[in-house]
Amino acid sequence: MNWTSDINGFKAYMKLERSLSANSVEAYLNDVDKLILYLEQADSLINPTQVTDEHIIDFINWIGEIGLGARSQARIVSGLKAFFDYLLLEGRIVKTPTELISSPRIGRKLPEILNIEEINDMIAAIDLSKAEGERNRAIIETLYSCGLRVSELVNLKKSHLLKEEGFLRVTGKGDKERLVPIGGIALKYIQFYEEATRNHTTPKKADQDILFLNRRGARLTRVMIFTIVKQLAKAAGITKTVSPHTFRHSFATHLIDGGADLRAVQDMLGHESITTTEIYTHLDVSYLKDTITQFHPRA
Repeated sequence: MNWTSDINGFKAYMKLERSLSANSVEAYLNDVDKLILYLEQADSLINPTQVTDEHIIDFINWIGEIGLGARSQARIVSGLKAFFDYLLLEGRIVKTPTELISSPRIGRKLPEILNIEEINDMIAAIDLSKAEGERNRAIIETLYSCGLRVSELVNLKKSHLLKEEGFLRVTGKGDKERLVPIGGIALKYIQFYEEATRNHTTPKKADQDILFLNRRGARLTRVMIFTIVKQLAKAAGITKTVSPHTFRHSFATHLIDGGADLRAVQDMLGHESITTTEIYTHLDVSYLKDTITQFHPRA
């Protein structure tokens, strides 16, 4: 059972030819590792070129039995499809064992969003007397003003902050760059942060151009951003499930609810497909309730 060579080739293909981020590559490799674990436990000591559709079907049944939900199963199937498509491309196999495999059906879940009052409450909950206060306020304002992914935020560079033009140069998935407008309020609080903290912090050599730093001068981790957001949501008394991505959802929803062009929002979010952006066109539930109350004869 030798998978090492094919996995290394798949990894290089993901990074070099598809230009996927390190996190995406790691996710694909984890999906393949799960299949290998199943085959080992099933005493199927075979190479990747010997995997059949029956192996894949049994594997999907297995991950369902151990408690993985439909969304996780779909994610894993997608990863396996990518791996075996790579083997087909390389001529290692003549037919993929995942060709006729359908992903588990998952419902389209509307993202949790914050209203502007809740966002203001979170900002008001920031303790500006602490050293990290100005930084955290600038982080929240930037997340909401620009709809950034958390990975884009932690890697945001000072040199990519185009203050005069009112734009950020953002490096998104697959190292693709895009220009995102940034509002005056966010720019103001970034300026406060720079004057109060950033300009007085000695950055690590590798992070000299990174905008948001911790007290040791290193860029913040994704986990740290999650911690900051969750602590502020708790302090503000918000019971919704809030994460950094919630600000991205809120950014898009508020723009579209206000009449923004869907294509423009797609460009700002860095979505390859407009179908991904269309999820934000859902109606506000309060609007639906008002419509029933006003127009339904039995309301």
